[in-house]
Amino acid sequence: MADQTPASDVPTAQELQDSIDELAAYRDRLYKDVIGLGKKLRLSQKKIDATVAEHPELQRLDEIMTQLVAQRNSQSA
Repeated sequence: MADQTPASDVPTAQELQDSIDELAAYRDRLYKDVIGLGKKLRLSQKKIDATVAEHPELQRLDEIMTQLVAQRNSQSA
């Protein structure tokens, strides 16, 4: 019984969407920063793409956003 979340702690669909939007904006900024830094360092496009694909914070953001989207979709279903 302790693993159930009280109804007051469950985020609304709007709160989930707001979180998704904010994380998406942050991810876009971070992505552009990583790309920009790679270009400043004159890395090859292949190296920049590999850096983006392996960037731990970008990976974590993608995971979190996937979870939030799934939670939002399950609430609206």
